[in-house]
Amino acid sequence: MDAVQKDLENRKEEIQSAMKLMFKANMTITDWDVPEGDDREAAKILLSIMQDSLDAIKADIEAGKYDFY
Repeated sequence: MDAVQKDLENRKEEIQSAMKLMFKANMTITDWDVPEGDDREAAKILLSIMQDSLDAIKADIEAGKYDFY
C-alpha cells in the first residue's frame, strides 16, 4: 500500500461520514422547505443528484483534471 492509499484508508470513515452528513443536511433542508413531501422520494432524488456529481468528478479524473492537483 502506497502513501496515498494509506492516507485515504486512514480517513475513509471521515470521508464517508462527511458524505452522510451532507446527505442528511440536505434531507433536513428539504423537509423544512417541503414538510408535506415524500421523504423517500426526496432521498432518491438527492441520491441521484449526489451520484451525478460523483459521475462528473469521475469524468474529470479520467480526463486528467486532477493529475497535478
